[in-house]
Amino acid sequence: MSIRDYVAERLDRPVTRNFITGVILFNAVVLGFETSDAAMAAAGDLIIFLDVLCLSIFVIEIALKIFARGFSFFRSGWNVFDFAIVAIALVPATQGLSVLRALRILRLLRIISVAPTLRRVVEGFVSALPGMASVFLLMALIFYIAAVMATKLFGEAFPDWFGTIPHSAYSLFQIMTLESWSMGIVRPVMETYPYAWLFFVPFILVTTFAVVNLVVGLIVNSMQDAHAQESNAATEDYRDEVLKRLELIEKRLSDRGSRGD
Repeated sequence: MSIRDYVAERLDRPVTRNFITGVILFNAVVLGFETSDAAMAAAGDLIIFLDVLCLSIFVIEIALKIFARGFSFFRSGWNVFDFAIVAIALVPATQGLSVLRALRILRLLRIISVAPTLRRVVEGFVSALPGMASVFLLMALIFYIAAVMATKLFGEAFPDWFGTIPHSAYSLFQIMTLESWSMGIVRPVMETYPYAWLFFVPFILVTTFAVVNLVVGLIVNSMQDAHAQESNAATEDYRDEVLKRLELIEKRLSDRGSRGD
């Protein structure tokens, strides 16, 4: 076994993945302490040291993966994701790049790449994006039609909410999320336009309970498909391993039989 194969085998061990997961979670706690003035005043040097230590472990892990797998490391989207997260953390946060200090918490997102269940959720969401595009287009059409109608119907009396199409679209988005939609917007409008509920109730039924559930359904179906594909792949790998072992056993038996003859 070559050194690269040995390193790759060590990196793929569950104990290594569990260790990296623990470092990610610990680093998230450390970054949280950095936002506390009291914690930084009491143990600022220790907190900064622990943060640098965690980042060093991430850098060593990425370097070992690149060493073990070569350029094939970048063929995996999750490896590129990990590389980008660590690279952002290495950019010096000075002057115009000071915002990168806040982006260091993105290291916590690496938990997605090391946790199979979380990775399955993200893969399901990504695979659902093409189907969601048509749903979002439908949503945009509904919002535009409803915004134009609301501006025509209620804009004169309520210019802050429905004076322009952008204002109407924002107010309708608030209504769709059911955030203070009744007492905050609809009932005040109904005091001036008693039959306004004939517009708002169908809008809520269509957007909140129909179109949004379409998005949820697409994501759930994509997650189920991704899980089924992963299960099929695991079953095939297990079958191949069993066949290899059976072939090995058959070969050993045949060799013993040959020696016995």
